[in-house]
Amino acid sequence: MAHPVVHWQALVRDPQRAASFYEAAFGWKIDDANALGYRTVEAAGRGIGGGLWPLPDGQPMVQLFVEVPDVDAALAAASANGAGVIIPKQVLPDGDEMAVIADPEGVAWGIMRART
Repeated sequence: MAHPVVHWQALVRDPQRAASFYEAAFGWKIDDANALGYRTVEAAGRGIGGGLWPLPDGQPMVQLFVEVPDVDAALAAASANGAGVIIPKQVLPDGDEMAVIADPEGVAWGIMRART
């Protein structure tokens, strides 16, 4: 796959409650020791890592993030093919770059480039 899904995040109303649930129900290791207090979910063995982020309004959901070599180019290609931009490119405190688009069916997808 040219641009694999490499990360997921659950947008939830109460990230701490969600973290407690996933730790107890599935034994997931969750850590919030980062600049944004983002709750990262460690991938161990099979699977991909993810995270929990607060959603103050709206319906909780899970977003998948596609890895791209150039977020600006991916945004341009997605837009040219009918996607809308929900969150423009952002550089996160750790140096990763990300954006969120809505495909022509309205499904939200993250696109990202890791700093390393």
